[in-house]
Amino acid sequence: MIVDCALYIEGRGRLGVTSVAQALAEAQSSGGFVWIGLFEPSAAEFADLAQSFALPPLAVDDAIQAHQRPKLERYGDVTFAVVKPVRYVDHEEVVEISELAIFLGEHFVITVRHGVSDVPAVVRKEYLTNSKLLAHGPAGVLYRALDHAVDSYLEVVEAIGVDIDEIEEQVFGGESGEHAERIYKLKREVLEFRRAVAPLTMPLQRLVAGEVEWVGASAQQYFRDVHDHVLKASDAIEGYDNLLTNVLQAELAQITVEQSRQSVRQNEDMRKISAWAAIALVPTAIAGIYGMNFDNMPELQWRYGYFAVLGLIASICVGLHWLFRRNDWL
Repeated sequence: MIVDCALYIEGRGRLGVTSVAQALAEAQSSGGFVWIGLFEPSAAEFADLAQSFALPPLAVDDAIQAHQRPKLERYGDVTFAVVKPVRYVDHEEVVEISELAIFLGEHFVITVRHGVSDVPAVVRKEYLTNSKLLAHGPAGVLYRALDHAVDSYLEVVEAIGVDIDEIEEQVFGGESGEHAERIYKLKREVLEFRRAVAPLTMPLQRLVAGEVEWVGASAQQYFRDVHDHVLKASDAIEGYDNLLTNVLQAELAQITVEQSRQSVRQNEDMRKISAWAAIALVPTAIAGIYGMNFDNMPELQWRYGYFAVLGLIASICVGLHWLFRRNDWL
């Protein structure tokens, strides 16, 4: 359950802490903080830890169940935040969204990760090499986690933009094939991406505005930078959504036009087939009549009857051909 536990005191970090209670006691006595990282814990696994740090039950349930919207909530002395780091699988054109729940107290940070994300590991590494971050305490952990998550948003925005440009070129460049399925799939991924990004603007706005007591003026400028990047990513996602809608409509319009063209061609082919069938019906009908084996039939004994019938057939066929050509059936 616990993938890592570290103690940060007096500008340095100590990894591999085995006793959570001892680490918390040292952090409280020395003014430092302990950082505990968990990966997809169950309720039973998280129960003892939640009791030791007096974590709010509602926030604990959210952290265990996951599938939460990005948010920032205050429960007395404990702050609970949810952020959704993302990554783009280019060959599948899929946005993979993980979830990171963060509990912040005066002397502790607890991160609960669901899915694949390197954000906690990267931030932990920074805390071991950058003593300036330790001056901000737990607030610095939240800032760096948000900053890395938002950086991943911008990276995914850029990757999606490349795929959208490719789709536009295929649709409007006259490339053969149906692209509606790919467009719809990418549009669906953009919508899922937006659900991870857009709700984060309000919590960051609260941090920038100083509504959270433990975020001082020195830290607000960092959250302001993160907030600006989130707004940039959110605007880009909104633009991509509208653009994909327009491209999808254009693709469907082209499919409709092509189907109309095929329908027209089929109608023209049917007219031609019907016209030739009508012409072929004339000699078939006359030959069928004179092919009947009756003794008393007109013109059977006439010397020029055969040639007259052939002439009649030819005249009628030529007349029908002229009539069909005149009406654009042939």
